[in-house]
Amino acid sequence: MDVIQAIILALIQGLTEFLPISSSAHLVLPAQLLGWPDQGLAFDVAVHIGTLIAVVLYFRDDLWAVMKGMLEGLFGKQKSFEGYLGWYIILGTIPAVLFGLAISLMDVENQLRSIFIIACTTLIFGVLLGWADCTGTQQRQLTEITWKQVLIIGIAQALAIIPGTSRSGVTITAGLMLGFTRNAAARFSFLLSIPVIFAAGLLKTKDLVMATEPVAWDAIFVGVFVAGISAYVCIHLFLSMIARMGMMPFVIYRVLLSAALFFVYFTSI
Repeated sequence: MDVIQAIILALIQGLTEFLPISSSAHLVLPAQLLGWPDQGLAFDVAVHIGTLIAVVLYFRDDLWAVMKGMLEGLFGKQKSFEGYLGWYIILGTIPAVLFGLAISLMDVENQLRSIFIIACTTLIFGVLLGWADCTGTQQRQLTEITWKQVLIIGIAQALAIIPGTSRSGVTITAGLMLGFTRNAAARFSFLLSIPVIFAAGLLKTKDLVMATEPVAWDAIFVGVFVAGISAYVCIHLFLSMIARMGMMPFVIYRVLLSAALFFVYFTSI
C-alpha cells in the first residue's frame, strides 16, 4: 500500500468499527472496485491498536470506575454497579471467544468473507437494526442490565464474527430489542468491544510475529494515528447524536451498501 491507501483504509476502519454499518463490508469495496492490494497483517494490527486506544481513552473514566468497583467488590466487600459491570463485560465476551475458536478450528473464515455473504448479512442485520429501533420500548437504562441480558447481547456479539454483520450493529440491535435506550445500548456495545478488539489485536500480532513479510512502518504509524483519531471522533459524535437521529439513517445506508455489494458480486460472475 502507498500512504494514501493506508490513510483511506485506516479512516474506513476507524469510522466503521463503531458505527453500526460493518467495517468488513467497507474494506471489501476498495479492493474490489479499485484493485487495491490486501492491507496485510501489520496494517491489521495497526488499525486494531488505533481503535483500541480510541475506545479506551474515550471511556477512561468508566473503565477506571469499573476496575475500582471490581477490586472493591473482591477485597473491600463493597458492591457497586460499576463492579458488576466489569464482570458483565467479561461474561458478554465469552460467547464471542468460544464462537471465534469454533470458526478457527473449522477453518471456514475465508469462505465467510465472500462478497455475497457480506452483502446478505449487511442487508439482513441492517433491516433487523431498523426493526429493533422502531419496536423497542427504549426505557431501560444501563444500570438496570442483568446477567441474562448481558448473555443475550454477548451471543449477538458472537454473530459479528460473520463478516458484514457489524459488531456494534448487532449488539446495539440486541440491546434495543431488550428495551434499552439507544444511548445505553450503544455505551454497553462500545464497552463490550474493548476485550474483543484487544483479543483480535493479540491474535493478529501473534500471526505477524510468525510471518516473514517485511513491515512497512510508515503504513503502521499512519494506521494507528488515523484509525485512532477517526474512531474517537466517531464514538463522540455517535453517542451525542444517537438519541435524536435514531438508527434509520444507518439502516438506509446499509441497504444501499448491500445493493452495491450485490452489484459488484453479480457483475463479476
